[in-house]
Amino acid sequence: MPRWFNTAGPCQSDIHYMLPPLERLPSIERLIARRGYFVIHAPRQTGKTTAMLTLAQQLTAQGSYAALMVSAEVGAVFQHDPGAAENAILGAWQNVGQYELPQDLWPPVPANAAPGERIRSFLQAWAESCPRQKPKRR
Repeated sequence: MPRWFNTAGPCQSDIHYMLPPLERLPSIERLIARRGYFVIHAPRQTGKTTAMLTLAQQLTAQGSYAALMVSAEVGAVFQHDPGAAENAILGAWQNVGQYELPQDLWPPVPANAAPGERIRSFLQAWAESCPRQKPKRR
């Protein structure tokens, strides 16, 4: 199949014309290594999702991290039920994890935690069970 210009959703380098997605973020891996935070903010269709998917795949492939790109948009339909929104986001995390990561890096089944604590509890359990290098506590 010949390549084509994608105007909807993440680009895939094997079928879409695209620029290297991480070249515009040259310091991102150094920032992550320093345990820094970052925000990606740009207009629609500028490559944010493609860049984050590529970054997650690259970080995982390098062997030090288990990285996933998950959108919290799945919880948006539950505006008046934060517990349901949390469950939708956690479900997306598990689905993406089982699709994108080797089995030994899969996120755990979310534990029963109180609404408002489920995502934190899930991420803590995943960090504790992940076989990748754990940073030393300060």
